[in-house]
This record gives sequence, structure tokens and C-alpha cells, in this order.
Amino acid sequence: MNRGYAVVMVGAVSLLVSISGCTQETQNSISRSIQNWTGTNGVLDIYAGEKLVKRFIKIDKISTAYGTNDARVRPYRYGYGYDDKNRNLKVDAGEKKVYFEFSDYSTNYIFYENR
Repeated sequence: MNRGYAVVMVGAVSLLVSISGCTQETQNSISRSIQNWTGTNGVLDIYAGEKLVKRFIKIDKISTAYGTNDARVRPYRYGYGYDDKNRNLKVDAGEKKVYFEFSDYSTNYIFYENR
């Protein structure tokens, strides 16, 4: 075994041991941080009742809004993605990257990764 590989393996084992001692909430936070760093191909579906009314695709991440002066969590989330007007999960001509926001309280939504 070469020395570089051994160093990587020792680092990986150390990371796993230290994470296993964290609370579930901390582990979830670490997982989200790693996922945000590596990127995702997220899809956000917005519903009115049972009807799909809007879809955004190719989303890196959805962020929680925080107040500028008080750093308190705001009741909405935001992100950037392509407005998938024909809902075919592909970026077609005329579908532009947009900024979006949605309420935590009044918006029915599903966010998932499109592989």
C-alpha cells in the first residue's frame, strides 16, 4: 500500500469516528454541507392542491433566509434554478435561470434530486 493511500484511509476513518459521536442533527447538518459543496441536480415542484403548477430544475441548493440585522430565520426559502415551463425536466430554448422564493408555511412543495 502506498503512503498517500494510507494517509487518506486514516483520515477517512478519523472522520467517520468523529462524526459517529455527533448528534443526529449535527450529522444531518454535516451531510447537507457536503451535499451543498458537491452540488446537486435539484428539482423543486410547486403544487396548488394536488396540481403541479410550477417546476424549477438544475438547482444547486435551496437556502433558508436569515434577517440581515438580527440573523433570525425567516419563514421562506430561496434559490436559483431554471424555470421548466413545459415540465420535461430539461432546459429548453427560452427557459432561463431565475431566482425564486417560496414560503415555508403556505407553499406545498417537493424538492428532490434528479439523477
